[in-house]
Amino acid sequence: MSPFSPLVILAAALVIEALAGYPPWLFRAIGHPVTWIGALIGTLDRLMNREEHSHQDRRRAGVMALVAVLAVTGGAALAIAGLCESLDVFGLVPLAFVASTLIAQRSLHDHVAAVAAGLQREGLAGGRAAVSMIVGRNPESLDEAGVSRAAIESLAENFSDGVTAPAFWLGVAGLPGIALYKAINTADSMIGHRNPRHESFGWAAARLDDLVNLPASRLTAGLIIGAAALDGLAPARASLDAVRRYARHHRSPNAGWPEAAMAGALGIRLAGPRTYGDVVVEDRWMGQGRAEATAADIRAALRLYRRAVGLGWALVAGLIALVAAI
Repeated sequence: MSPFSPLVILAAALVIEALAGYPPWLFRAIGHPVTWIGALIGTLDRLMNREEHSHQDRRRAGVMALVAVLAVTGGAALAIAGLCESLDVFGLVPLAFVASTLIAQRSLHDHVAAVAAGLQREGLAGGRAAVSMIVGRNPESLDEAGVSRAAIESLAENFSDGVTAPAFWLGVAGLPGIALYKAINTADSMIGHRNPRHESFGWAAARLDDLVNLPASRLTAGLIIGAAALDGLAPARASLDAVRRYARHHRSPNAGWPEAAMAGALGIRLAGPRTYGDVVVEDRWMGQGRAEATAADIRAALRLYRRAVGLGWALVAGLIALVAAI
């Protein structure tokens, strides 16, 4: 197997990100690839999304902006991959490091753990401050249970969007695959909103993001169910049952899968009515357990997450062994 096989790059990137994350000093010095992509998207939004234009014109402009972002991102990724491969085996580590910057195993864990720590050390105010870093809803509207559920929902959804999906596309198409995925995902997070400014301009980004996240959301649910099975058949059955009963009722075609799986495994309810800014979103509940989640439930969700990530690593190792044997 070539050292530049997408699966080998994926394995190396997962290890690098888990051990080192993205060094803060590097972020302070040069920013982060996602911030660079975001800056391009923000510039195109300001230049091309004109409020005086018609719905159709703004939709076409959004498609062109997305194509431009993907062309720039994909071209840069191809150039970096080509440069690293020209260094022969010595290029694997820098290539894997670049890929690792687009996976969030460690940072996701740390941000969610900070919410549990905030609740335990500083009470509701500490929990609200920490959860405001990872969710878009108004933290002042959340009680302790709401803060805890928000953290667990963010863990479940971003496990799919920030870990499984980029890993999946890296394993399928190498650095260009993961880079293009992050460009789509970043575009969706910035302009894929159903509000007057972005409903038309961000339409293409939102629809494409739904499509590219479809395989990862199902895989993430499977990993969570598998992780729950390490505690026995009962949690695994509850997790699987929650996915079957509730995932399709989520407003997102993908987020409901990992959220329902997590809710069932923990015996709690997630999602439900939520407040974003001044807007109340009447979402369906995921799961049928208790709604009164606590910091202890966040800790339990993190343990489940670590096990699920470990299962993902085992899956990658198994695929590498299978490909090498063929």
